[in-house]
Amino acid sequence: MPRQPAPSRASAPWRADLRRSRRLFSDFRVEQTDPARFYGALAEDSVGQLSGYLDLRGATMLDVGGGPGYFRDAFTAAGATYWALDADVGELSGQGSIANGTVIGDGMRLPFRDGAVDLCYSSNVLEHVPDPWRMAEEMLRVTRPGGVAFISYTSWYGPWGGHETAPWHFLGGARARRRYARRHGHEPKNKYGESLFELTVKQGVHWARRQQLGEVLDVIPRYNPRWSYALTRSPGLRELLTWNLAIVVRAR
Repeated sequence: MPRQPAPSRASAPWRADLRRSRRLFSDFRVEQTDPARFYGALAEDSVGQLSGYLDLRGATMLDVGGGPGYFRDAFTAAGATYWALDADVGELSGQGSIANGTVIGDGMRLPFRDGAVDLCYSSNVLEHVPDPWRMAEEMLRVTRPGGVAFISYTSWYGPWGGHETAPWHFLGGARARRRYARRHGHEPKNKYGESLFELTVKQGVHWARRQQLGEVLDVIPRYNPRWSYALTRSPGLRELLTWNLAIVVRAR
């Protein structure tokens, strides 16, 4: 049974309970219209969750696909030295400027030496790259032995698998993309086959089992309450009920 990370901040304990899930799903509804609210809440939640796997105080971390800086603020406040990498300059400058400690680069070819960081973190990025497991292996490569890689992605058959084209992605990604373009007069931000790809829970579970770069600590539905973690053992059901899958690996 996957364990629940133990909270390390007594003033704001992290619990994978139903209240947390409801709060995150509520914030997610305004992801497009009020990204600061959603990503700020998710960043704070990530700090609590990651604190159960390693001490963030003094840790050096790399956020692969870090975006405009919401996660930077939260992890820096927790005591981590924060580096971010993104391929999209527009995303990086979403808050007005590109912060120091930011690298423009490719997640599938990380421009960092082996064992460079204590924590390599990626949130909702893997589904946007054409070779996701190469990126996952790159994340483990740059993580020092004993450090942690936290890899999280949106499941294709979950309710938000098609991102802004959902729920029509259930009828096919290409079809959902065409429908969106017809209705809105422009392409979706996340273009199926170009910047959005089908990534399933099954694929993540399979990769976690076969990779030999580290010890798997958890494979869990990231936003779900703890009592539903056993979903990852139920083929079919896990695809529909896992909004986002998190794979946590301690590097060797």
